[in-house]
Amino acid sequence: MLTTLLAKAAAVPVALVTCLSGGTPAAHQQAGIDLDAPVITRDDIVIHAPLDRIWQIQTDVEAWPAWQPDVTEVTKETPGPLRAGSVFRWSVHGLQDITSTVKQVSPERRIVWGGPAQGITAVHVWTFHQKPDGVHVHTEESWSGDPVEADTPALQAALDASLDAWLHNLKEEAESRRAGRP
Repeated sequence: MLTTLLAKAAAVPVALVTCLSGGTPAAHQQAGIDLDAPVITRDDIVIHAPLDRIWQIQTDVEAWPAWQPDVTEVTKETPGPLRAGSVFRWSVHGLQDITSTVKQVSPERRIVWGGPAQGITAVHVWTFHQKPDGVHVHTEESWSGDPVEADTPALQAALDASLDAWLHNLKEEAESRRAGRP
């Protein structure tokens, strides 16, 4: 069973398979990745599109399947824009009904979400900064749990590839909308 789980986990765009542990941080603290997790990935990209467009694309979770090929469905359980406490369910690469809860939002600056998936505990943080050369998007994610401990190298490679693909898909979507695509 663990072999099957690891095979599935390695194929999943793990940038999406996220969950948070440890409860709600104090109001003055920012939620962040687990720095002690055995798998941590950090990645950045510069996107040449308006910050508000990039934020809207990234936080419109129900539209992810339109530009993230590995996401097959998303349903928001909490109406309205994403905010702390918002919940959404989604499926990716055969993993059904992943539940993610938004832990922190600073509009057009930072979002942290999470949800349980197949014994993996992860924290996923996105930050957005407008700079003269474009919008710098930084993402980082940590993974821990028994499946991660069982095959850290494979899951590290999967997470690295997933975050890279997610960022490039976000860039393509945001920049192509500038070129006239809806």
